[in-house]
Amino acid sequence: MKVRTRFAPSPTGFLHIGGARTALFSWAYARRHGGTFILRIEDTDVARSTPEALQAIIDGMQWLGLAHDEGPFYQMQRMARYKEVIGEMLAAGTAYHCYMSIAELDALRAEQEARKEKPRYDGRWRPEPGKTLQPPPAGVPPVVRFRNPQEGVVAWDDQVKGRVEFANSELDDFIIARADGTPTYNFCVVVDDRDMEITHVIRGDDHVNNTPRQINLLQALGAPVPRYGHLSMILGDDGQKLSKRHGAVSVMQYEEEGYLPEAVLNYLARLGWSHGDEEVFSMEQFVQWFDLDHITGSAAQFNTEKLNWLNTHYLKLADPQRLAAEATRRLAQQGVAVTGGPEMERVVVLYRDRVGNLNELADAVHPFFVMPKPTDEVRAQHLTEAALKGLGALRERLLACAWQAAELGQIVKQTAAESGLKMPQLAIPLRVALLGMPQSPSIDAVLEVLGRERVLARLAAVLPA
Repeated sequence: MKVRTRFAPSPTGFLHIGGARTALFSWAYARRHGGTFILRIEDTDVARSTPEALQAIIDGMQWLGLAHDEGPFYQMQRMARYKEVIGEMLAAGTAYHCYMSIAELDALRAEQEARKEKPRYDGRWRPEPGKTLQPPPAGVPPVVRFRNPQEGVVAWDDQVKGRVEFANSELDDFIIARADGTPTYNFCVVVDDRDMEITHVIRGDDHVNNTPRQINLLQALGAPVPRYGHLSMILGDDGQKLSKRHGAVSVMQYEEEGYLPEAVLNYLARLGWSHGDEEVFSMEQFVQWFDLDHITGSAAQFNTEKLNWLNTHYLKLADPQRLAAEATRRLAQQGVAVTGGPEMERVVVLYRDRVGNLNELADAVHPFFVMPKPTDEVRAQHLTEAALKGLGALRERLLACAWQAAELGQIVKQTAAESGLKMPQLAIPLRVALLGMPQSPSIDAVLEVLGRERVLARLAAVLPA
């Protein structure tokens, strides 16, 4: 059996962390077993689906690098197929027309609730041997209901939750096509899973109650039943249901906030799955290790601190060329051009061990590409008369020296000593002159990367005329 998995988001909202984890696990399972990963867009909720949400899903999958092998398939483009299958089921007697009006259904539910019974359809239009149905009422367009088995149980061995069983007596004859002819969610999912030959369905446990209905539909169609694995929910840092303030936001917001996709993927992989004590691993390693047997059935808890730690780790390992491109793009969004400045790759290397995300990196390297403007308070504190005298002497020494970090560092030390200053008393004012702030990486490295012309120009800007 060739493994075929699918990720089937609805474009009624953005791709959030929970959906991204489902996509990751489905993708990894297919990759682990040399199978096929399918992207399917369940867009039948026309009133709530938006082009913006659809694009956010596509963008999020691309940013994470979760490439699909087939699709995207859109349910709205498969309406003719759904109607064809509904016709087959009506002909086979596994579905039937129901003319019960909304008013009748509401009245039935009210009676059942008054008797403290579970509200459910009573099967009044269900055809049975020896049962006489009333004539269809005029002017009432029928819905189509599935003829669900009334006895026995529907069960499956969930690859996360273990054995799950539902009594068929608890499942009423649910609607598979509305009065206007549009098919319902559970029906579309079943037809798609059958037609696309899905072998494994990995999804959130909010779908557990849909599964018995879908299994019964598949069996009525004579289709093989996929293996199901229902992932437990993700809780926020505070142990409560995930909300927008701690993770239930668009995946692309993490991109906007400066996270690296490999950090987000590594973190998502550990939300409910483990491989021994391994915390940091590549996606290649994850695919080699991944199996549904190691997914916990209990809820996973989102930990922003752990995600930030992973992001810092991956920043340190990132290719300087890639970091340079990211910093350049983010500075451009702020209206800062890096042309004419120092080599960006050399600048980001100075800071990648000192920042937590790409936005912090862009902010850190910003002073290398604009003339610094230290505040009056910083000037008063650090650009004292003694410091300016030392900076003037340093500028003279820098006019013709070899421009290498080791020699530049030595020159700063010698100038400080000859000016009667301790090293910080010259190095800190030098940082203020060059970058507008009293903190920076090693001053000799800053001097080397900035380059002679920019260093001399920035020193001249703070020295008395």
